[in-house]
Order: sequence, then C-alpha cells, then structure tokens
Amino acid sequence: MNTVLLDFIETLSVEDIPAERKETLQPLIDFIAHKVANNEPVRLNFICTHNSRRSHLSQVWAQTMASYYNVAQVFCYSGGTEATALYPQVAETLKFAGFDVFKLSEEKNPVYAIKYAVNEQPIIGFSKKFDDAFNPAAEFAAIMTCSQADQGCPFIAGAEKRIPITFEDPKAFDDSPLKAEKYKERSIQIATEMLYVFSKIS
Repeated sequence: MNTVLLDFIETLSVEDIPAERKETLQPLIDFIAHKVANNEPVRLNFICTHNSRRSHLSQVWAQTMASYYNVAQVFCYSGGTEATALYPQVAETLKFAGFDVFKLSEEKNPVYAIKYAVNEQPIIGFSKKFDDAFNPAAEFAAIMTCSQADQGCPFIAGAEKRIPITFEDPKAFDDSPLKAEKYKERSIQIATEMLYVFSKIS
C-alpha cells in the first residue's frame, strides 16, 4: 500500500465512532462476515443520488480497508439514481489522503483510476446509475449512503441486502471557503468507519 496512504490510515481512530453509529454499521459487518465465512465473494454497491461524492468515497475506502486487513474477494462498486460526474474535489481529497489518482478521460463524466497500492488493480471511478452494466446485477449488498437515495429507491433489483449507512453531503460547502476542509472531514469519517467495519472481519 502507498506509504502516504498507510500513514494516513494510521492516524484514524475507531474509538471516535459513537456507539449508535457502530450499531448502524453492524449490518454491513454481518453481511461481509457471513460471505467471508462461506468463502463467497463480497460485493458491495454504495449508492447515492448522483454518484458524485459520498458513494465514491465509500467505494474507495471500503476497497482500501479490505486490502488493509487482507480480506479477500471484496469487490466494491458505486452508483446513483442518476449519473452525473465524479466531483473533482473528491479526487483532490483522495490525493490528499495518499491515493494516486489518474484522470483517464476528459468528457463530461470522466473516468478516473484510483490506486491505493502500486501492484493492485486501480479502483475505477466514474458516475453511473446503480444498475449500470459495470455494476453487479445480483448477489450484492446495496449500501445507501444518502437519505435521498434511500427514500427514492424503495427497491434495488438483485440486492441480497439493503443497508442504510448515510453521510452528510459535503456538497453544501461547494461555494464556501470551508470546501476542502469539509470534504476531508467527510472522507475521514468514511475512512474511519470502513476501517472499523473491516477490523471486525476475521
């Protein structure tokens, strides 16, 4: 794993997660643990309305923490109720944490390669609907990362389990001097919670 990223992960403290939030995370832990115990692939699709911020941060950090704890056969995805674009500040926030981020295309909805380790396949980041052909069609958990998507998607076809784990949207600070700080804050929260989740998988 990238040295800067490892150093960043070492600064995270799961002790900062409130007890009620750990209860919210428990169904995801249970889903992953059940799959691992049965030697089955763990497919996680993180879903938010626009697939531009929280769902991408969740996808990237979950995949990274699975690698950090050597939990095999974990495949993380993201999607939205509509496709927009991965918001550029998300890419900058991930770079700050130590990821190598490469923009592979320049269209309206660009494709990014996000690497947490030199010899591992990059995470592919671009905005898409949750049921896009790029994502799994069955045998996955749908993790709802925003309340709007949770309420707007009463049914996710193919999902074995639907797990609401919602986060506040840093988009509220896009036109604020606090923008970079708030994106880092949300990234740290998601990273810490995914660290906690995968620390519970044995």
